[in-house]
Amino acid sequence: MLAKCYSGAISGVDARTVEIEVHSQIGTSQFAIVGLPDTAVKEAKDRIPKALKNQGLALKKEYDVTVNLAPADVRKEGPIYDLPIAVSLLKAAGAIKNAHLEEYALAGELALSGEVRHVRGILPIVLEMKRIGRRAVIVPAADAEEASVVPGIDVIPVNVLQEAVQYLNGERTIRAHYTDLGDLVGRDELSYDDFADVKGQADAKRAIEVAVAGGHNILMIGSPGSGKTMLARRIPSILPPLTVEEALEVSRIHSVAGEAKSDGRFVTRRPFRAPHHTVSSIGLLGGGAHPMPGEVSLAHRGVLFLDEFAEFPRHALEVLRQPLEDGHVGVSRAAAVCDYPSKFMLVAAMNPCPCGYYNDRTHPCRCSQNTVMKYQSRVSGPLLDRIDIQIEVPPVEVKKLPVMEEGEPSAAIRGRIMKARAIQAERYRGMPGVHTNADVRSRDLAKACLFSAAGRERLVRIIERLNLSARAYDKVLRVARTLADLRGGEAVADEDLMEALTFRRLDEEDNSFWM
Repeated sequence: MLAKCYSGAISGVDARTVEIEVHSQIGTSQFAIVGLPDTAVKEAKDRIPKALKNQGLALKKEYDVTVNLAPADVRKEGPIYDLPIAVSLLKAAGAIKNAHLEEYALAGELALSGEVRHVRGILPIVLEMKRIGRRAVIVPAADAEEASVVPGIDVIPVNVLQEAVQYLNGERTIRAHYTDLGDLVGRDELSYDDFADVKGQADAKRAIEVAVAGGHNILMIGSPGSGKTMLARRIPSILPPLTVEEALEVSRIHSVAGEAKSDGRFVTRRPFRAPHHTVSSIGLLGGGAHPMPGEVSLAHRGVLFLDEFAEFPRHALEVLRQPLEDGHVGVSRAAAVCDYPSKFMLVAAMNPCPCGYYNDRTHPCRCSQNTVMKYQSRVSGPLLDRIDIQIEVPPVEVKKLPVMEEGEPSAAIRGRIMKARAIQAERYRGMPGVHTNADVRSRDLAKACLFSAAGRERLVRIIERLNLSARAYDKVLRVARTLADLRGGEAVADEDLMEALTFRRLDEEDNSFWM
């Protein structure tokens, strides 16, 4: 007898439909799985009979079973097909009477006890099952919260195989699980370090506010103890909340990667990823023998913080150039070709030299000029060219700390940022995937950056004198547009352009400093 149901195969951050066909006939208990399965899928033939027996569902006769996972040219990976194969086998053997099994989709790993275990990638699979018109999807109870944010398809949570069988036979009622994503997104239940704790560093805090308001990349350079890491770690406290669309986009990536969610169920806050400087280029970009999202994709619509920027391997830093420019990563491997979104805000921090005290007024630098140049050259010019804001963070004098006033609280900074983001959202309404000035295409930005002829002429003169690239010119315009948004201006004023230029790090007396 033949039975079939549906499941999905992960491809990048999406899923492809997989049709599970099971044919059984009385024979000698042979069990074959075809359709390009990997080792974990093949091992289902050992897990499933034990799970059936321990759930009291063992077949009364010996059957020869052939499982076909279609389409046959798509590689099937992982234990996700245990549950649909087991259910289809029971249907083919007559143990499930439901005449419409093909209207259902299933996903889940089976323990030998018959427990239905968590699988990664459940969210894109449910989205795909909704697209092809399945009535319901049966998932592990542990994944029900994540799957249930997709409207228009019933999500049926089960803890053990027996529950799925009883539900399909009409012997058990299981209420479909549904979660309103809008109720989850934007809740700030976690406590963050506050900018009020930061004394001094007014220029650095201003630069960070501008960077977050426009989604710009930022590099902070300063001696040890100047507060670079402390400032970066407080950025989550001023990030605007995710929109529902963004939350779904980000959660698909984390679901595929099998990452733990911020609240245990769903990504409801902007990611803040801070990999160690020993991370490999594959760890940053993604890939591997069986491609998985890297840090740049896990930071999508959030922040990627790279502390000790110059200590990262040169080849690891260079792979950032494409995602910074394009907002996505293409990974080609023998097993698969995947495309991962990677629209993130880069926050980098580094010392100016190996000892850390180059140009520091309070500590002598022990490095030779050649050593300083060699250290700074670890970050290439093309990569620096893609960083909108480059600032120095000078150390705060210890003797002044006790008398310094408390800094501005994060709530006040965040309020200004959200107003600026609202202006940008209205400006770029109707442009899919565009949320900030950093996202928009250059030709659309040019229409939004209206400023005086005198200001344009002055800007071009300065750009030429500093020998900046056309990309740097574009970055200056984006930052200037964000500065205008922060003050609520319709047009970009000359002072916005000049302030944007101050965010390009420069020391004209010392060519070892970058532009």
